[in-house]
Formats: sequence, C-alpha cells, structure tokens
Amino acid sequence: MITDGAYQSMFMIHEQGVVVIDAPPAYAARIRQAVAEVSDKPITHLIYSHFHRDHIGGATELGGNPIVIAQAETNRLLTRARDPRRPLATVTFDHQYRLAVGGQVLELSYREAAHAPGNIFIYAPRQRTLMVVDVIFPGWMPWRRLALAQDIPALFDQVKEIGDWKFDTLVGGHVARTGTRADVVTQLAFMEDLKAAAQTALKAVRFGEGLSASDAGNSWAGFDHYIDRVALACVNQLTPKWSSRLAGFDVYIWDQCYAMEQSLRID
Repeated sequence: MITDGAYQSMFMIHEQGVVVIDAPPAYAARIRQAVAEVSDKPITHLIYSHFHRDHIGGATELGGNPIVIAQAETNRLLTRARDPRRPLATVTFDHQYRLAVGGQVLELSYREAAHAPGNIFIYAPRQRTLMVVDVIFPGWMPWRRLALAQDIPALFDQVKEIGDWKFDTLVGGHVARTGTRADVVTQLAFMEDLKAAAQTALKAVRFGEGLSASDAGNSWAGFDHYIDRVALACVNQLTPKWSSRLAGFDVYIWDQCYAMEQSLRID
C-alpha cells in the first residue's frame, strides 16, 4: 500500500512487472519512486477502483503504457468526462474479471452503485487482501454524507458483505492505516445506530413546529427548519456513544444525519 495519510493506493509485483491500483493525484507523481523502493520492474497494469478524479486523476503520471482495467460503468463515465488525466480503460468488464499475471492473481468484481457506479471490489486471494474504496474508513467517521454515497441502502449491503469476506488486510482508499475485520464491524454498528437515530428523529419531530410565523408560507424555509431539527435530534442521540469512538465525529456527524434522514424519506 502507498499512502500520504489521507489517500491510499496499492501495487502488486509479479514476475514481469507491477500492477498499480489507483493513482491519486495527490501523490501519483511519486508512485514510481515508491514502487522502485521495492522493485525495479516496470508498471504493466493500472486498475481503476472507480471513476472519481481524486483516486485516479494521476493516471498519466505513472508513465509508460500500462494496460488500464476498469468496470464498464467507469469507462462510460470517463467517456463523458473527457478528462485527459483519466484515460479510458483498455480492458473493461461487467461483473467479474480475473487478472492473472505471472504467479499473482487479482479478482475484480462489481455489485451495484453504492458509493459510485463502477466502484469495484479488488481481492488478492493469496495475500488475503481486499481493496474497496470509499466504503470503509478504518477508525474514522466516513467522509461527509456517507462518503457521498449515491445509493445508501446499497452501501449498507456492501458494508455487510465486506464483513463476510475472507481477508486479513483491508485497503479502503483513505486514512493512513489499513483496516481489519473489527473496523468493518465498528463502521456497520455506527451506520445501524445512525439509521435508527434518524428514524427516531423523523418520527419525533413535527413539521412546522417552532417555525417563525414570517416563514409560514415559505415551503423551502419550512423544510429547511424541519430537516435541521431532525438532524439535531439525530446528532444528539448519537453523540454520547460515538463521539469518542470515531475520529472526525465532530466534523461530519451533522452531514451523516442529513444524508441518512434524506435516504429514509426518499429512497
């Protein structure tokens, strides 16, 4: 794994070269140097975890002409983006792809758009290492609004599934350290408490209660007031248990409550 303390990528050495997974622009120009500390072999393959620029926007910094592999949805979205820093994949797949290079194997698989369309599971079975980006944040509160998840019910399903995988090391794409099964259990427990707190708040808070009379005819003001009060009730319920258990709780707990109550109302 390579990390700058905020982002993570990964590489695997095989007999003929090196497979790199993700190239965050924050340090992509130094990935070749990091690889050179371990191997003098060239980078032969680059795997995109998903299409987001903050994880693959340094792809062209790797140099050479690696084979780029991605899920089909990732390529569709990159075609739309027309970003020269994120060149299109040369190999795509729909559900599963097995990359066997020399004596090394990576198993790539896709479920559904939880965090983002095309976001894949990357598994090294021999090393019992699983990489899933922007889903698990070991020891930390997830990035704001559940890491901007596009499908929150599917995100819950993926976190549960990750807990069932046979891995010793989890690479989550963010924070400084790798994850463990205990980190997955902790995040799922937080997410389930978050959902329960948002459900309780939605039932307890009455629309329009406490709204200024001057805003009585303003629908947007009414909803803004209501959603803020639901989020506050959710935050207050979660703070005693979780404020000291997850780093960054104080930064993003409001965002998590907003995202969860919105999902419960409209998903």
